[in-house]
Amino acid sequence: MFDPSQHPHRRLNPLTNEWILVSPHRALRPWQGQVEELPPEVRPAYDPGCYLCPGNARAGGQVNPPYTGTFVFDNDFPALLPDTPDDEPDSHPLFRIQGERGIARVICFSPRHDLTLAEMTPAEIRPVVDTWAEQTEDLGGRDFIGYVQVFENRGAMMGASNPHPHGQIWATGRLPREVLKEDTTQRAYYAAHGRTLLSDYLDEERRRGERILYANDTWTVLVPFWAIWPFETLLIPHRAAGSLPALRADERDGLADALRQITVRYDNLFRTSFPYSMGFHQAPTDGGDYPYWHLHAHFYPPLLRSATIKKHMVGYEMLGTPQRDITPEQAAARLREQSDRHYTKAK
Repeated sequence: MFDPSQHPHRRLNPLTNEWILVSPHRALRPWQGQVEELPPEVRPAYDPGCYLCPGNARAGGQVNPPYTGTFVFDNDFPALLPDTPDDEPDSHPLFRIQGERGIARVICFSPRHDLTLAEMTPAEIRPVVDTWAEQTEDLGGRDFIGYVQVFENRGAMMGASNPHPHGQIWATGRLPREVLKEDTTQRAYYAAHGRTLLSDYLDEERRRGERILYANDTWTVLVPFWAIWPFETLLIPHRAAGSLPALRADERDGLADALRQITVRYDNLFRTSFPYSMGFHQAPTDGGDYPYWHLHAHFYPPLLRSATIKKHMVGYEMLGTPQRDITPEQAAARLREQSDRHYTKAK
């Protein structure tokens, strides 16, 4: 008889309509071996050499104000420019080029150089949530912007150039590739069922319970059924709000709490400042009607067995289909076991 905890199988991601390969028989005891632990990262509350700390100079001579909360500025090295010509110079169907206008910004979460989201309280994270919403409204309200992508790369392993707590916002004229996939699937599901895809998915996950890590009154944190990365998670609001600006006050409080809960559990898993890429997928900002869009956040962390062992996408995964050894259910159980008190503060 087929057993998904032991036999290789495929799982469908309904948000992207793509399959992944799960091979649990390759790691029936995924926690064997020594868990390597790195010494805690010690940083000062203020670093005079950090270009994100209050009052310090950035590239080009700009000086940060003495900010005491969140701080937003246009990226000094932006991947997008607002004055790029929006045309298509090559008409050949196999060599298409399109100009892409956009705006790239940086958001400092705190003036404190020595913090991460995992080390901030929900009350300290709440202004970050408000800033994400305000920036989505500001950038999304511009006539040449069709989508606002909020994200954070945490840790040098994920390419973060500075340990100061910060994230980014890239606003573009067109929908990014991953968002376009989710727009297509969510639209089709809503047309067929009259409910958002993630509303029905969350209801079923709550009924089954095996992949849920944490829930408060307004948000649930879980390992998605189709997870690719070893400890990938998904944050879903209980109400089908389409965007960060659409969240009520209690939902913003709930999101701040959920963000702290998952980031603390990540850090506690291997007793290290856990690297990840995190971002929100939300409705387009082109003024259209998007009742099928259900706001959510993806966490993609690369660590597999310890603070120094990570998963790489290679070989078959690059040429065929993404694959994982431990099942999402095993990953969820492991994360559920973690304390909600940060390991450095528990000593």
